[in-house]
Amino acid sequence: MSRPGFWEDKSKSAKVTKELKDLKETAGLWRSYKNKYEELKELVSIAEAGDENFYKEIKSNIERLLTEIEKTQFKATFSSEFDRNSAILSINAGAGGTESCDWVSMLLRMYTRWAQNKGFRLQISDILAGEDAGIKNVTVRIIGDYPYGYLKSEIGVHRLVRISPFDANRRRHTSFASVDVIPEIQDDIQIEIKPDDIRVDTYRASGAGGQHVNVTDSAVRITHLSSGIVVQCQNERSQYQNKQVALTILRARLYEKMRQEKEAKALLEHSKKKKIEWGSQIRSYVMHPYTMVKDHRTDYETGNVGAVMDGELDSFMEAFLKKKPETRNQ
Repeated sequence: MSRPGFWEDKSKSAKVTKELKDLKETAGLWRSYKNKYEELKELVSIAEAGDENFYKEIKSNIERLLTEIEKTQFKATFSSEFDRNSAILSINAGAGGTESCDWVSMLLRMYTRWAQNKGFRLQISDILAGEDAGIKNVTVRIIGDYPYGYLKSEIGVHRLVRISPFDANRRRHTSFASVDVIPEIQDDIQIEIKPDDIRVDTYRASGAGGQHVNVTDSAVRITHLSSGIVVQCQNERSQYQNKQVALTILRARLYEKMRQEKEAKALLEHSKKKKIEWGSQIRSYVMHPYTMVKDHRTDYETGNVGAVMDGELDSFMEAFLKKKPETRNQ
């Protein structure tokens, strides 16, 4: 940063400045942990024998410090290029009709709760309601530090087993939905989108009726002609804002496509994507005849389905991310 001419290249200087900020934050965390450790060590040395309450307080502080350290150590697994980026999450209904559409709405709520607990910001860019209930598909931007690092563990088919609320005979149903996650690409990565490469269509955004119905053609659908990728956005206030969000998602999808084409391994994994149906799930959520959520890639499971559906996903994510990369999809 002290080199002559460093600040003349705004793009490069911004990138280096951000890197410095990230490194300072990481170093600062470990310094604070060391200071807390030294303080606790000193407290132990001056503690009087038999002072149970004092020892309990020290023990509690030690456990709290260990928890903080473990969380920071876990973040060290985020070593991929885009792990720190914001994420674009897509959920699509699979086999199961109305049941699967309802399952998509349940998954959307689950990821919304998880993101809010993490302090991330959410923006629904596109949503298509089911014919009778629920959601057919939804695209959400999750904005903050490390959303993609966490959420890449969620890519795949999610299976739900429960007594159907839509079945008058109260029979057990199985539903499927697929989750896809890609990193949002930063401005310093050049993905050129020429006006001639895309077709922009506008349409009237759907709404809940009454005052929520949009009376102008503010929703935007962008088709990338050469790749066939289609993105759309209808939840912003103006056509311009919808177009900017749609372009952001398009850039991310184009970069992901380019990355997969360049990397043989990623391309191979992409070509093996499974159908959204029985036998292809990465995780099962069973609500009847017993309660259990199980990840089939790690065998991690819990009986507290309610907590998982309220966004307690970190244990599943950590179990997956701590596995060696070559064994994750076995």
